[in-house]
Amino acid sequence: MSISDELACTYAALMLADDGVAITAEKIQTIVKAANVDVEAYWPGLFAKALDGVDIKELVSNVGSGAGAAPAAGAAAGDAPAEEKKEEKKEESESEEDDDM
Repeated sequence: MSISDELACTYAALMLADDGVAITAEKIQTIVKAANVDVEAYWPGLFAKALDGVDIKELVSNVGSGAGAAPAAGAAAGDAPAEEKKEEKKEESESEEDDDM
């Protein structure tokens, strides 16, 4: 597994997507050969299958726009009930201590 194999297939897929051409193993292999890069035979097919039905332009243009915001908001919302439970436990502990005295 070579990083250059992955990179060559990635760039080939991006070139195809930019031109609006369907991404297939044969087309990736053609671009890679034209660039005079030797890749393992399975890489073009792997990339073609992985990107089948994926809108690469959409994926690339939305890399940093809100993808991580939803989990962060969910985590923040999820923390609030936990804090309330902690406060309730403290109040119960304090009231139990008062009863003991």
